[in-house]
Amino acid sequence: MHIQFSQSRPQGARLIAHVVDKGKLPAATNAAMRAGAQAARFKGNAGQTFDGFVEEAGEVARLALAGAGDRNDEARFANLEKAGAALAGKYQSSGDKNLVLDLSESDLSAVEVAHVLLGLRLRNWRYDVYRTKMKDDQKITLEGVTVVGAPQGMEAAWADGAALAEGVEFTRELVTEPANILYPESFVERCQERFEGTGAELIVLDEAEMEKLGMGSLLGVGQGSSRDSRILAIRWNGGGGEAPIAFVGKGVTFDTGGISIKPGPGMEDMKWDMGGAGAVAGGMLALVKRKAKANVVGVMGLVENMPDGNAQRPGDVVKSMSGQTIEILNTDAEGRLVLADALHWTQVEFKPSRIVDFATLTGAIIVSLGHEYAGLFSNDDKLSKDLAEAGEAVGDKVWRMPLDKAYDKLIDSPIADMKNIGGKGAGSITAAQFLQRFIADGTPWAHIDIAGMAWSEKQGRTWDKGATGYGVRLIDRLVADTAES
Repeated sequence: MHIQFSQSRPQGARLIAHVVDKGKLPAATNAAMRAGAQAARFKGNAGQTFDGFVEEAGEVARLALAGAGDRNDEARFANLEKAGAALAGKYQSSGDKNLVLDLSESDLSAVEVAHVLLGLRLRNWRYDVYRTKMKDDQKITLEGVTVVGAPQGMEAAWADGAALAEGVEFTRELVTEPANILYPESFVERCQERFEGTGAELIVLDEAEMEKLGMGSLLGVGQGSSRDSRILAIRWNGGGGEAPIAFVGKGVTFDTGGISIKPGPGMEDMKWDMGGAGAVAGGMLALVKRKAKANVVGVMGLVENMPDGNAQRPGDVVKSMSGQTIEILNTDAEGRLVLADALHWTQVEFKPSRIVDFATLTGAIIVSLGHEYAGLFSNDDKLSKDLAEAGEAVGDKVWRMPLDKAYDKLIDSPIADMKNIGGKGAGSITAAQFLQRFIADGTPWAHIDIAGMAWSEKQGRTWDKGATGYGVRLIDRLVADTAES
């Protein structure tokens, strides 16, 4: 979506929108619009809309009102995003190509308007690449927004918002793509294309290089697939000489479960089992595009988990890059095997100050938290607090779960250093305990289980059903709050 700024309303504008606080209407609203809004019980609640038609200078235009809720609400920014998203949702397929956001009577600040535009742009995103028989009234027509009467500093405020939107959209694109299109090699290629010319450094490890490094844990997951596995690192040096913050993502581009094959119904959803890697790629793109003043690295372990004659079996023992051995009891507990080597390599290669990993790791976290919070596990109270505050601020919410040595016995193996699953209970916790064994002593680390957040079957604040882009805004805000302030 193209967003431009103007001091005057374009001639012939057919769709004009105002964002209004609860209980307030623009002073110039005519009597018919006021009566219509009252009859429709439009109060200006966050995300509420009302529209009608007005005649101006001999031309008829649609006038839309979007509610931003109470001005003093603690969730002010979220409510402004809801207002923008409501406009996109209502007029996305209206036949209009351009929406005029008229701020001439508004007292919104530049930052507030940027949130309206962020909600509008993100909600207008839809991936119709493979749909060839859509009816005209189903197709997206809304292509741009013209902001009239924007406050001072608007373009600078929106530059950061646009970078963030691009990152979220990239993550949604990656998560939405089918597995015959997006697999480890093509994931890397798409990132190479998107980051070209940005100043970021991309590092790619192929299977031969990973084998030399001893990444038996990651390579074991992908050995049943005809698609080669990859490690992709994106490094951005926008700070001084400080150690980077590292974000590590699970990138299982399709997960059949391997030999421990999943049930058929719903298996198509496993194209988004790379949601953690998608979040890291999008988060890095947002940081790079806005030239974040911080040193950051994003690492993605990319594999496809398939069952063929070469696939690893339950009962196999693999050796990780760290030297620790793992007994495979269930080949569908593969994400932690990928992350084990990715986390260790990240520490050896980049010596980060902090590590945060993102992974669609366990169905158990959905049982615990549903689709409202991601599960947060950490060995560091400050990092946990920083993540919780960042997540609350941007809507990528996390809820801290326990880590405790008492759970370690559940993953101790009689023939190897550990096994890759525990018992029936505490499935998300034992997965996190497993990952913790690959974190060096003294390194602040957090694991975020996003199995319930990467994909949604219902509309959200700034998304339709499908890929949410979860994690991008959390990454961006964490870096802004803790490394750039």
